Amino acid sequence: MSAVATAHCSHPSVPVPVPVPVRPTPGITVAPRLAGQSALLPAGALALLVSLHRSVEPERQARLAARRRRQAFFDQGGVPDFRTDTAAIRTGDWTVAPIPAALQDRRVEITGPTDPKMVINALNSGARVFMADLEDSTSPTWRNVLAGQQTLIDAVRGDLAYTAPAVDGRPGKAYALRPSAEQAVLIVRPRGWHLDEKHVQIDGQPIAGGLFDAAVFAFHNARALMRKERGPYLYLPKLESMEEAALWETALSHIEGMLGLPQGQIKVTVLIETLPAVFEMDEILHALRGRIVGLNCGRWDYIFSYLKTFRRHADKVLPERGQVTMTQPFLKAYSELLIQTCHRRGAHAMGGMAAQIPINHDPAANEQALARVRADKLREVRAGHDGTWVAHPALIPVARAIFDEHMPGPNQHAVLRRDVRVARDDLVAPCPGTITRAGFENNVEVCVRYLAAWLDGNGCVPIHNLMEDAATAEISRSQLWQWLHAGDRQLDDGTAIDAGLLDSVLRTLPAKLGDTTALPGGGRIADAIGLLDTLTRADELAEFLTVPAYRQLD
Repeated sequence: MSAVATAHCSHPSVPVPVPVPVRPTPGITVAPRLAGQSALLPAGALALLVSLHRSVEPERQARLAARRRRQAFFDQGGVPDFRTDTAAIRTGDWTVAPIPAALQDRRVEITGPTDPKMVINALNSGARVFMADLEDSTSPTWRNVLAGQQTLIDAVRGDLAYTAPAVDGRPGKAYALRPSAEQAVLIVRPRGWHLDEKHVQIDGQPIAGGLFDAAVFAFHNARALMRKERGPYLYLPKLESMEEAALWETALSHIEGMLGLPQGQIKVTVLIETLPAVFEMDEILHALRGRIVGLNCGRWDYIFSYLKTFRRHADKVLPERGQVTMTQPFLKAYSELLIQTCHRRGAHAMGGMAAQIPINHDPAANEQALARVRADKLREVRAGHDGTWVAHPALIPVARAIFDEHMPGPNQHAVLRRDVRVARDDLVAPCPGTITRAGFENNVEVCVRYLAAWLDGNGCVPIHNLMEDAATAEISRSQLWQWLHAGDRQLDDGTAIDAGLLDSVLRTLPAKLGDTTALPGGGRIADAIGLLDTLTRADELAEFLTVPAYRQLD
Protein backbone atom coordinates (compact mmCIF):
# COMPACT_ATOMS: atom_id res chain seq x y z
CA MET A 1 0.00 0.00 0.00
CA SER A 2 1.21 3.51 -0.62
CA ALA A 3 -0.16 7.00 -0.62
CA VAL A 4 0.83 10.53 0.32
CA ALA A 5 -2.43 11.82 1.70
CA THR A 6 -4.52 13.88 -0.64
CA ALA A 7 -8.20 14.32 -1.27
CA HIS A 8 -7.74 13.78 -4.99
CA CYS A 9 -4.81 11.87 -6.42
CA SER A 10 -5.21 12.42 -10.13
CA HIS A 11 -2.67 14.43 -12.09
CA PRO A 12 -3.68 18.10 -12.09
CA SER A 13 -2.16 18.58 -15.53
CA VAL A 14 -2.05 15.73 -18.01
CA PRO A 15 -1.37 15.42 -21.72
CA VAL A 16 -4.28 15.87 -24.08
CA PRO A 17 -4.76 13.88 -27.27
CA VAL A 18 -3.31 15.58 -30.35
CA PRO A 19 -1.83 14.16 -33.55
CA VAL A 20 1.89 13.73 -32.96
CA PRO A 21 4.18 12.44 -35.71
CA VAL A 22 6.31 9.57 -34.43
CA ARG A 23 8.92 7.75 -36.51
CA PRO A 24 7.85 4.11 -36.54
CA THR A 25 10.01 1.57 -34.73
CA PRO A 26 9.73 -1.97 -36.12
CA GLY A 27 7.62 -4.29 -33.99
CA ILE A 28 6.06 -1.69 -31.68
CA THR A 29 2.85 0.31 -31.76
CA VAL A 30 1.88 2.95 -29.23
CA ALA A 31 -1.65 4.34 -29.02
CA PRO A 32 -3.19 6.76 -28.43
CA ARG A 33 -0.70 9.50 -29.21
CA LEU A 34 -0.69 12.29 -26.65
CA ALA A 35 1.05 15.65 -26.53
CA GLY A 36 4.56 15.19 -25.17
CA GLN A 37 4.57 11.49 -25.95
CA SER A 38 7.26 11.67 -28.62
CA ALA A 39 9.68 13.30 -26.17
CA LEU A 40 8.97 10.66 -23.54
CA LEU A 41 9.18 7.80 -26.04
CA PRO A 42 11.84 8.71 -28.59
CA ALA A 43 13.31 6.12 -30.92
CA GLY A 44 15.94 5.06 -28.39
CA ALA A 45 13.38 4.41 -25.69
CA LEU A 46 11.17 2.45 -28.10
CA ALA A 47 14.12 0.32 -29.17
CA LEU A 48 14.89 -0.41 -25.52
CA LEU A 49 11.29 -1.46 -24.90
CA VAL A 50 11.26 -3.77 -27.92
CA SER A 51 14.53 -5.44 -26.98
CA LEU A 52 13.52 -5.76 -23.33
CA HIS A 53 10.11 -7.22 -24.10
CA ARG A 54 11.52 -9.83 -26.45
CA SER A 55 14.12 -10.81 -23.88
CA VAL A 56 11.73 -11.11 -20.93
CA GLU A 57 8.18 -11.77 -22.11
CA PRO A 58 8.39 -15.55 -22.67
CA GLU A 59 9.69 -16.12 -19.15
CA ARG A 60 7.17 -13.63 -17.70
CA GLN A 61 4.35 -15.69 -19.19
CA ALA A 62 5.95 -18.85 -17.81
CA ARG A 63 6.10 -17.29 -14.35
CA LEU A 64 2.45 -16.21 -14.52
CA ALA A 65 1.50 -19.75 -15.57
CA ALA A 66 3.47 -21.07 -12.58
CA ARG A 67 1.42 -18.78 -10.32
CA ARG A 68 -1.78 -20.27 -11.68
CA ARG A 69 -0.54 -23.82 -11.12
CA ARG A 70 0.51 -22.98 -7.58
CA GLN A 71 -2.86 -21.40 -6.81
CA ALA A 72 -4.63 -24.51 -8.15
CA PHE A 73 -2.56 -26.53 -5.67
CA PHE A 74 -3.65 -24.23 -2.85
CA ASP A 75 -7.27 -24.40 -3.97
CA GLN A 76 -7.09 -28.19 -3.62
CA GLY A 77 -6.00 -27.89 0.00
CA GLY A 78 -2.26 -27.36 -0.42
CA VAL A 79 -0.28 -25.03 1.84
CA PRO A 80 2.88 -23.02 1.03
CA ASP A 81 6.12 -24.28 2.57
CA PHE A 82 9.86 -23.74 2.47
CA ARG A 83 11.42 -25.30 -0.64
CA THR A 84 13.56 -28.41 -0.36
CA ASP A 85 15.42 -27.74 -3.63
CA THR A 86 16.84 -24.45 -2.33
CA ALA A 87 17.91 -25.53 1.15
CA ALA A 88 21.56 -24.86 0.28
CA ILE A 89 20.78 -21.20 -0.38
CA ARG A 90 19.05 -20.85 2.99
CA THR A 91 21.88 -22.53 4.91
CA GLY A 92 24.73 -20.99 2.89
CA ASP A 93 27.05 -18.27 4.18
CA TRP A 94 26.65 -15.33 1.83
CA THR A 95 25.62 -11.67 1.89
CA VAL A 96 24.24 -9.13 -0.54
CA ALA A 97 26.39 -6.47 -2.20
CA PRO A 98 27.33 -3.36 -0.18
CA ILE A 99 24.53 -0.82 0.26
CA PRO A 100 25.09 2.64 -1.30
CA ALA A 101 25.63 5.54 1.08
CA ALA A 102 22.38 7.22 0.03
CA LEU A 103 20.43 4.17 1.25
CA GLN A 104 22.26 3.39 4.48
CA ASP A 105 19.71 5.27 6.62
CA ARG A 106 16.06 4.76 5.67
CA ARG A 107 14.41 5.27 9.04
CA VAL A 108 11.30 6.96 7.64
CA GLU A 109 9.96 6.57 4.12
CA ILE A 110 6.92 8.22 2.61
CA THR A 111 5.04 6.91 -0.39
CA GLY A 112 2.56 8.25 -2.85
CA PRO A 113 1.50 8.81 -6.47
CA THR A 114 3.42 10.73 -9.09
CA ASP A 115 1.44 13.90 -9.68
CA PRO A 116 3.59 17.05 -9.33
CA LYS A 117 2.18 18.40 -6.06
CA MET A 118 2.51 15.03 -4.33
CA VAL A 119 6.05 14.48 -5.58
CA ILE A 120 7.17 17.94 -4.48
CA ASN A 121 5.59 17.58 -1.04
CA ALA A 122 7.06 14.09 -0.57
CA LEU A 123 10.58 15.03 -1.64
CA ASN A 124 10.42 18.10 0.62
CA SER A 125 8.79 16.23 3.51
CA GLY A 126 11.81 15.45 5.67
CA ALA A 127 11.51 11.72 5.08
CA ARG A 128 14.71 9.86 4.20
CA VAL A 129 13.11 8.20 1.17
CA PHE A 130 10.18 8.90 -1.12
CA MET A 131 8.75 5.93 -2.99
CA ALA A 132 7.10 7.27 -6.13
CA ASP A 133 4.37 4.73 -6.75
CA LEU A 134 3.50 3.77 -10.31
CA GLU A 135 1.58 0.74 -9.03
CA ASP A 136 -0.96 0.64 -6.17
CA SER A 137 -1.38 4.43 -5.89
CA THR A 138 -1.73 5.03 -9.61
CA SER A 139 -4.71 4.43 -11.85
CA PRO A 140 -2.83 3.51 -15.05
CA THR A 141 -4.68 5.57 -17.59
CA TRP A 142 -2.31 6.33 -20.46
CA ARG A 143 -2.36 10.00 -19.50
CA ASN A 144 -1.42 9.20 -15.90
CA VAL A 145 1.35 6.83 -16.99
CA LEU A 146 2.98 9.42 -19.25
CA ALA A 147 2.39 12.34 -16.90
CA GLY A 148 3.95 10.36 -14.04
CA GLN A 149 7.09 9.71 -16.06
CA GLN A 150 7.34 13.40 -17.00
CA THR A 151 6.94 14.41 -13.36
CA LEU A 152 9.79 12.10 -12.35
CA ILE A 153 12.02 13.48 -15.11
CA ASP A 154 11.34 17.02 -13.91
CA ALA A 155 11.99 16.00 -10.31
CA VAL A 156 15.33 14.36 -11.09
CA ARG A 157 16.31 17.37 -13.20
CA GLY A 158 15.44 19.62 -10.26
CA ASP A 159 12.98 21.93 -11.98
CA LEU A 160 9.67 20.38 -10.97
CA ALA A 161 7.17 23.05 -9.92
CA TYR A 162 3.43 23.28 -9.47
CA THR A 163 0.95 26.10 -8.85
CA ALA A 164 -2.45 25.25 -7.46
CA PRO A 165 -5.54 26.66 -9.20
CA ALA A 166 -6.71 30.10 -8.16
CA VAL A 167 -9.48 30.22 -5.55
CA ASP A 168 -11.99 33.10 -5.39
CA GLY A 169 -9.69 35.27 -7.43
CA ARG A 170 -6.69 34.63 -5.19
CA PRO A 171 -3.57 33.11 -6.79
CA GLY A 172 -3.01 29.47 -6.04
CA LYS A 173 -0.18 28.29 -3.82
CA ALA A 174 3.13 27.66 -5.59
CA TYR A 175 5.15 24.52 -4.87
CA ALA A 176 8.84 24.06 -5.68
CA LEU A 177 11.57 21.60 -4.75
CA ARG A 178 14.07 22.28 -2.02
CA PRO A 179 17.78 21.95 -2.85
CA SER A 180 18.76 18.42 -3.79
CA ALA A 181 20.69 17.81 -0.56
CA GLU A 182 17.52 18.48 1.45
CA GLN A 183 15.32 16.13 -0.57
CA ALA A 184 14.30 12.58 0.21
CA VAL A 185 16.01 9.89 -1.85
CA LEU A 186 13.80 8.88 -4.77
CA ILE A 187 12.84 5.23 -5.24
CA VAL A 188 10.34 4.29 -7.95
CA ARG A 189 7.90 1.40 -7.71
CA PRO A 190 7.02 -0.04 -11.14
CA ARG A 191 4.01 -2.24 -11.70
CA GLY A 192 4.04 -5.95 -10.82
CA TRP A 193 4.57 -8.82 -13.24
CA HIS A 194 0.84 -9.47 -13.57
CA LEU A 195 -0.03 -6.08 -15.05
CA ASP A 196 0.11 -5.24 -18.76
CA GLU A 197 0.61 -1.86 -20.39
CA LYS A 198 -2.04 -2.23 -23.08
CA HIS A 199 -1.14 1.01 -24.86
CA VAL A 200 2.26 -0.36 -25.92
CA GLN A 201 2.07 -3.43 -28.15
CA ILE A 202 5.21 -5.26 -29.24
CA ASP A 203 4.89 -8.03 -31.83
CA GLY A 204 1.16 -7.92 -31.16
CA GLN A 205 1.49 -8.37 -27.38
CA PRO A 206 1.16 -5.77 -24.59
CA ILE A 207 4.40 -5.05 -22.81
CA ALA A 208 4.57 -5.74 -19.08
CA GLY A 209 3.60 -2.59 -17.21
CA GLY A 210 6.56 -2.93 -14.86
CA LEU A 211 9.05 -3.22 -17.71
CA PHE A 212 7.62 -0.09 -19.31
CA ASP A 213 7.79 1.83 -16.03
CA ALA A 214 11.33 0.77 -15.13
CA ALA A 215 12.81 1.10 -18.61
CA VAL A 216 11.36 4.53 -19.40
CA PHE A 217 12.40 5.85 -15.98
CA ALA A 218 15.94 4.53 -16.39
CA PHE A 219 16.21 5.73 -19.98
CA HIS A 220 15.56 9.33 -18.96
CA ASN A 221 17.05 9.49 -15.47
CA ALA A 222 19.74 6.88 -14.87
CA ARG A 223 22.72 9.03 -15.87
CA ALA A 224 21.58 12.04 -13.84
CA LEU A 225 20.94 9.87 -10.79
CA MET A 226 24.34 8.19 -11.17
CA ARG A 227 26.03 11.61 -11.13
CA LYS A 228 24.21 12.44 -7.91
CA GLU A 229 25.08 9.01 -6.44
CA ARG A 230 21.35 8.45 -5.95
CA GLY A 231 20.46 5.56 -8.14
CA PRO A 232 18.50 4.68 -10.04
CA TYR A 233 16.63 2.85 -7.27
CA LEU A 234 13.49 0.72 -7.57
CA TYR A 235 10.97 -0.94 -5.25
CA LEU A 236 9.86 -4.29 -6.76
CA PRO A 237 6.29 -5.37 -5.90
CA LYS A 238 4.29 -8.57 -5.56
CA LEU A 239 6.98 -11.16 -6.25
CA GLU A 240 5.95 -14.72 -5.44
CA SER A 241 9.17 -16.70 -6.02
CA MET A 242 12.92 -16.59 -6.51
CA GLU A 243 12.35 -17.22 -10.22
CA GLU A 244 10.33 -14.01 -10.44
CA ALA A 245 13.17 -12.19 -8.68
CA ALA A 246 15.64 -13.72 -11.13
CA LEU A 247 13.47 -12.44 -13.99
CA TRP A 248 13.82 -8.91 -12.63
CA GLU A 249 17.57 -9.49 -12.48
CA THR A 250 17.49 -10.44 -16.16
CA ALA A 251 15.39 -7.39 -17.04
CA LEU A 252 17.47 -4.89 -15.08
CA SER A 253 20.74 -6.29 -16.39
CA HIS A 254 19.30 -5.95 -19.90
CA ILE A 255 18.38 -2.31 -19.26
CA GLU A 256 21.86 -1.61 -17.88
CA GLY A 257 23.47 -3.22 -20.91
CA MET A 258 21.31 -1.32 -23.39
CA LEU A 259 21.93 2.01 -21.63
CA GLY A 260 25.63 1.45 -21.03
CA LEU A 261 25.26 1.45 -17.23
CA PRO A 262 27.54 -0.53 -14.91
CA GLN A 263 26.07 -3.91 -14.01
CA GLY A 264 24.35 -3.66 -10.64
CA GLN A 265 23.94 0.12 -10.90
CA ILE A 266 20.16 -0.17 -10.52
CA LYS A 267 19.57 -1.04 -6.86
CA VAL A 268 16.34 -2.58 -5.66
CA THR A 269 14.29 -3.18 -2.56
CA VAL A 270 11.77 -6.02 -2.75
CA LEU A 271 8.37 -5.88 -1.10
CA ILE A 272 7.52 -9.15 0.63
CA GLU A 273 3.80 -8.77 0.16
CA THR A 274 2.71 -12.23 -0.96
CA LEU A 275 2.39 -15.33 1.18
CA PRO A 276 4.42 -17.56 -1.17
CA ALA A 277 7.31 -15.06 -1.12
CA VAL A 278 7.75 -15.20 2.67
CA PHE A 279 8.89 -18.80 2.24
CA GLU A 280 11.55 -17.72 -0.29
CA MET A 281 13.07 -14.58 1.24
CA ASP A 282 16.62 -15.99 1.31
CA GLU A 283 16.19 -17.15 -2.25
CA ILE A 284 14.89 -13.77 -3.44
CA LEU A 285 17.81 -11.99 -1.80
CA HIS A 286 20.18 -14.47 -3.41
CA ALA A 287 18.69 -14.07 -6.90
CA LEU A 288 19.21 -10.30 -6.68
CA ARG A 289 22.29 -10.31 -4.42
CA GLY A 290 24.34 -8.01 -6.64
CA ARG A 291 21.79 -5.19 -6.51
CA ILE A 292 19.30 -5.76 -3.68
CA VAL A 293 19.51 -3.60 -0.56
CA GLY A 294 16.56 -4.83 1.48
CA LEU A 295 13.12 -6.35 1.91
CA ASN A 296 9.98 -4.56 3.03
CA CYS A 297 6.99 -5.82 5.02
CA GLY A 298 4.21 -4.88 2.60
CA ARG A 299 1.59 -5.69 5.18
CA TRP A 300 -1.60 -4.76 3.34
CA ASP A 301 -0.84 -6.68 0.16
CA TYR A 302 0.45 -9.52 2.34
CA ILE A 303 -2.93 -9.81 4.07
CA PHE A 304 -4.61 -9.75 0.66
CA SER A 305 -2.27 -12.50 -0.53
CA TYR A 306 -3.09 -14.61 2.53
CA LEU A 307 -6.79 -14.25 1.71
CA LYS A 308 -6.24 -15.09 -1.96
CA THR A 309 -3.94 -18.04 -1.27
CA PHE A 310 -6.44 -19.60 1.12
CA ARG A 311 -9.60 -18.51 -0.69
CA ARG A 312 -10.91 -22.10 -0.70
CA HIS A 313 -9.77 -22.97 2.84
CA ALA A 314 -12.77 -22.68 5.14
CA ASP A 315 -10.47 -23.11 8.16
CA LYS A 316 -8.35 -20.06 7.27
CA VAL A 317 -10.95 -17.33 6.95
CA LEU A 318 -9.81 -14.10 8.60
CA PRO A 319 -11.97 -11.74 10.65
CA GLU A 320 -12.79 -8.25 9.47
CA ARG A 321 -9.84 -6.12 8.40
CA GLY A 322 -9.65 -3.91 11.48
CA GLN A 323 -8.91 -6.95 13.67
CA VAL A 324 -6.04 -8.23 11.50
CA THR A 325 -3.18 -6.27 13.01
CA MET A 326 0.57 -6.85 12.99
CA THR A 327 0.39 -8.17 16.56
CA GLN A 328 -1.52 -11.22 15.34
CA PRO A 329 0.79 -14.28 15.56
CA PHE A 330 0.95 -15.07 11.83
CA LEU A 331 1.85 -11.47 10.96
CA LYS A 332 4.31 -11.15 13.86
CA ALA A 333 6.06 -14.30 12.63
CA TYR A 334 6.23 -12.86 9.10
CA SER A 335 7.81 -9.58 10.17
CA GLU A 336 10.32 -11.14 12.58
CA LEU A 337 11.42 -13.77 10.05
CA LEU A 338 11.97 -10.98 7.54
CA ILE A 339 14.19 -9.11 10.02
CA GLN A 340 16.21 -12.23 10.83
CA THR A 341 16.65 -13.12 7.16
CA CYS A 342 17.66 -9.65 6.02
CA HIS A 343 20.15 -8.95 8.80
CA ARG A 344 21.85 -12.29 8.33
CA ARG A 345 22.46 -11.28 4.69
CA GLY A 346 23.46 -7.64 5.28
CA ALA A 347 20.21 -6.20 3.94
CA HIS A 348 17.69 -3.72 5.32
CA ALA A 349 14.48 -5.00 6.92
CA MET A 350 11.90 -2.29 6.30
CA GLY A 351 8.68 -2.00 8.29
CA GLY A 352 5.17 -1.46 7.02
CA MET A 353 2.75 1.34 6.27
CA ALA A 354 0.92 3.55 8.74
CA ALA A 355 -2.14 4.48 6.68
CA GLN A 356 -3.62 7.06 9.07
CA ILE A 357 -4.18 10.63 7.92
CA PRO A 358 -4.81 13.65 10.19
CA ILE A 359 -8.31 14.08 11.66
CA ASN A 360 -8.24 17.85 11.86
CA HIS A 361 -11.86 18.27 12.93
CA ASP A 362 -11.58 15.95 15.96
CA PRO A 363 -8.48 16.42 18.15
CA ALA A 364 -9.39 13.51 20.45
CA ALA A 365 -9.83 11.07 17.56
CA ASN A 366 -6.64 12.40 15.99
CA GLU A 367 -4.66 11.73 19.15
CA GLN A 368 -6.06 8.20 19.34
CA ALA A 369 -4.94 7.61 15.75
CA LEU A 370 -1.47 8.98 16.49
CA ALA A 371 -1.22 6.75 19.54
CA ARG A 372 -1.84 3.73 17.30
CA VAL A 373 0.88 4.93 14.95
CA ARG A 374 3.34 5.37 17.82
CA ALA A 375 2.61 1.89 19.14
CA ASP A 376 3.06 0.38 15.71
CA LYS A 377 6.37 2.14 15.07
CA LEU A 378 7.64 1.28 18.53
CA ARG A 379 6.84 -2.37 17.84
CA GLU A 380 8.78 -2.19 14.58
CA VAL A 381 11.92 -0.54 15.90
CA ARG A 382 12.08 -2.77 18.97
CA ALA A 383 11.70 -5.84 16.76
CA GLY A 384 14.73 -4.75 14.73
CA HIS A 385 13.35 -3.03 11.64
CA ASP A 386 15.66 -0.54 9.95
CA GLY A 387 12.94 1.89 8.93
CA THR A 388 9.24 2.31 8.34
CA TRP A 389 6.60 3.74 6.00
CA VAL A 390 4.03 6.49 6.53
CA ALA A 391 1.19 7.69 4.33
CA HIS A 392 1.10 11.35 5.32
CA PRO A 393 3.79 14.00 5.99
CA ALA A 394 2.28 14.71 9.42
CA LEU A 395 3.30 11.21 10.53
CA ILE A 396 6.97 11.68 9.63
CA PRO A 397 8.02 13.43 12.88
CA VAL A 398 6.00 10.89 14.89
CA ALA A 399 7.76 7.91 13.31
CA ARG A 400 11.15 9.63 13.20
CA ALA A 401 11.10 10.46 16.89
CA ILE A 402 10.56 6.82 17.79
CA PHE A 403 13.26 5.53 15.46
CA ASP A 404 15.69 8.26 16.55
CA GLU A 405 15.22 7.27 20.19
CA HIS A 406 15.58 3.53 19.69
CA MET A 407 17.86 3.39 16.61
CA PRO A 408 20.74 5.85 17.10
CA GLY A 409 22.73 4.40 14.19
CA PRO A 410 21.71 4.42 10.51
CA ASN A 411 20.21 0.92 10.75
CA GLN A 412 19.98 -2.15 12.99
CA HIS A 413 21.82 -4.82 10.98
CA ALA A 414 23.55 -5.95 14.17
CA VAL A 415 20.17 -7.08 15.54
CA LEU A 416 20.33 -10.62 14.19
CA ARG A 417 17.22 -11.96 15.96
CA ARG A 418 18.72 -15.40 16.53
CA ASP A 419 15.85 -15.95 18.97
CA VAL A 420 13.32 -16.13 16.11
CA ARG A 421 12.13 -19.63 15.30
CA VAL A 422 9.45 -19.59 12.61
CA ALA A 423 7.99 -22.76 11.11
CA ARG A 424 5.54 -23.13 8.25
CA ASP A 425 2.51 -23.41 10.52
CA ASP A 426 3.40 -20.15 12.26
CA LEU A 427 3.07 -18.33 8.95
CA VAL A 428 -0.22 -19.86 7.82
CA ALA A 429 -2.25 -20.07 11.04
CA PRO A 430 -5.27 -17.72 10.88
CA CYS A 431 -6.14 -15.33 13.66
CA PRO A 432 -9.41 -15.41 15.63
CA GLY A 433 -11.96 -12.64 15.47
CA THR A 434 -15.40 -11.62 14.32
CA ILE A 435 -17.22 -10.12 11.36
CA THR A 436 -19.47 -7.27 12.41
CA ARG A 437 -22.15 -5.62 10.33
CA ALA A 438 -20.10 -2.42 10.40
CA GLY A 439 -17.05 -4.36 9.19
CA PHE A 440 -18.97 -5.95 6.32
CA GLU A 441 -20.48 -2.62 5.28
CA ASN A 442 -17.12 -0.88 5.52
CA ASN A 443 -15.56 -3.43 3.17
CA VAL A 444 -18.31 -2.76 0.63
CA GLU A 445 -17.99 1.00 0.94
CA VAL A 446 -14.19 1.02 0.70
CA CYS A 447 -14.26 -1.22 -2.35
CA VAL A 448 -16.93 0.77 -4.17
CA ARG A 449 -15.46 4.18 -3.40
CA TYR A 450 -11.94 3.12 -4.31
CA LEU A 451 -13.05 1.42 -7.52
CA ALA A 452 -15.05 4.47 -8.55
CA ALA A 453 -12.05 6.73 -8.01
CA TRP A 454 -9.71 4.29 -9.80
CA LEU A 455 -12.01 4.08 -12.82
CA ASP A 456 -12.01 7.89 -12.85
CA GLY A 457 -8.22 8.04 -12.87
CA ASN A 458 -7.42 8.40 -9.15
CA GLY A 459 -5.23 5.76 -7.53
CA CYS A 460 -5.54 6.66 -3.85
CA VAL A 461 -8.53 7.83 -1.85
CA PRO A 462 -8.94 9.03 1.77
CA ILE A 463 -11.84 7.14 3.35
CA HIS A 464 -12.73 7.35 7.04
CA ASN A 465 -9.35 8.86 7.98
CA LEU A 466 -7.30 6.16 6.26
CA MET A 467 -5.57 6.36 2.91
CA GLU A 468 -6.92 3.57 0.75
CA ASP A 469 -5.15 2.27 -2.31
CA ALA A 470 -5.34 -0.88 -4.43
CA ALA A 471 -3.91 -3.06 -1.66
CA THR A 472 -6.52 -2.18 0.94
CA ALA A 473 -9.31 -2.34 -1.63
CA GLU A 474 -8.08 -5.85 -2.49
CA ILE A 475 -8.40 -6.89 1.16
CA SER A 476 -11.98 -5.63 1.26
CA ARG A 477 -12.91 -7.25 -2.04
CA SER A 478 -11.33 -10.65 -1.35
CA GLN A 479 -12.79 -10.81 2.14
CA LEU A 480 -16.28 -10.22 0.78
CA TRP A 481 -15.80 -13.01 -1.77
CA GLN A 482 -14.39 -15.47 0.77
CA TRP A 483 -17.06 -14.75 3.37
CA LEU A 484 -19.69 -15.58 0.74
CA HIS A 485 -17.98 -18.62 -0.78
CA ALA A 486 -15.84 -20.41 1.83
CA GLY A 487 -18.37 -22.09 4.09
CA ASP A 488 -21.40 -20.73 5.91
CA ARG A 489 -20.51 -17.45 7.63
CA GLN A 490 -22.43 -15.20 9.96
CA LEU A 491 -22.06 -11.71 11.29
CA ASP A 492 -21.52 -11.52 15.03
CA ASP A 493 -25.24 -10.71 15.39
CA GLY A 494 -26.22 -14.00 13.74
CA THR A 495 -27.10 -12.58 10.31
CA ALA A 496 -26.13 -14.94 7.50
CA ILE A 497 -23.46 -13.65 5.14
CA ASP A 498 -25.02 -14.41 1.79
CA ALA A 499 -26.01 -12.85 -1.51
CA GLY A 500 -29.02 -11.25 0.14
CA LEU A 501 -26.87 -9.36 2.62
CA LEU A 502 -24.57 -8.19 -0.16
CA ASP A 503 -27.57 -7.06 -2.22
CA SER A 504 -28.95 -5.10 0.70
CA VAL A 505 -25.68 -3.28 1.44
CA LEU A 506 -25.00 -2.47 -2.21
CA ARG A 507 -28.55 -1.24 -2.73
CA THR A 508 -28.47 1.13 0.24
CA LEU A 509 -24.92 2.38 -0.26
CA PRO A 510 -25.74 5.27 -2.66
CA ALA A 511 -28.17 6.75 -0.13
CA LYS A 512 -25.59 6.31 2.63
CA LEU A 513 -22.98 8.17 0.58
CA GLY A 514 -25.40 11.02 -0.14
CA ASP A 515 -24.20 13.67 -2.58
CA THR A 516 -21.31 11.98 -4.37
CA THR A 517 -20.32 14.96 -6.52
CA ALA A 518 -17.55 15.87 -4.08
CA LEU A 519 -16.19 12.31 -3.84
CA PRO A 520 -13.28 11.22 -6.04
CA GLY A 521 -14.89 9.30 -8.89
CA GLY A 522 -18.36 10.16 -7.66
CA GLY A 523 -19.73 9.82 -11.16
CA ARG A 524 -18.52 6.21 -11.39
CA ILE A 525 -20.22 4.87 -8.25
CA ALA A 526 -22.78 2.89 -10.23
CA ASP A 527 -20.03 1.35 -12.38
CA ALA A 528 -18.08 0.42 -9.26
CA ILE A 529 -21.12 -1.17 -7.61
CA GLY A 530 -21.75 -3.24 -10.72
CA LEU A 531 -18.14 -4.40 -10.95
CA LEU A 532 -17.92 -5.30 -7.25
CA ASP A 533 -21.25 -7.16 -7.45
CA THR A 534 -20.03 -9.19 -10.43
CA LEU A 535 -16.65 -9.99 -8.90
CA THR A 536 -18.10 -10.95 -5.52
CA ARG A 537 -20.76 -13.28 -6.96
CA ALA A 538 -18.36 -15.00 -9.39
CA ASP A 539 -17.55 -18.64 -8.70
CA GLU A 540 -13.82 -17.86 -8.82
CA LEU A 541 -12.02 -15.08 -6.99
CA ALA A 542 -10.37 -12.81 -9.56
CA GLU A 543 -6.62 -12.78 -9.06
CA PHE A 544 -6.46 -8.98 -8.96
CA LEU A 545 -9.20 -6.37 -8.84
CA THR A 546 -7.26 -4.03 -11.12
CA VAL A 547 -7.04 -6.52 -14.01
CA PRO A 548 -10.77 -6.54 -14.94
CA ALA A 549 -11.04 -2.87 -13.95
CA TYR A 550 -8.18 -2.02 -16.34
CA ARG A 551 -10.36 -3.06 -19.27
CA GLN A 552 -12.68 -0.16 -18.39
CA LEU A 553 -9.92 2.49 -18.36
CA ASP A 554 -9.34 4.84 -21.32
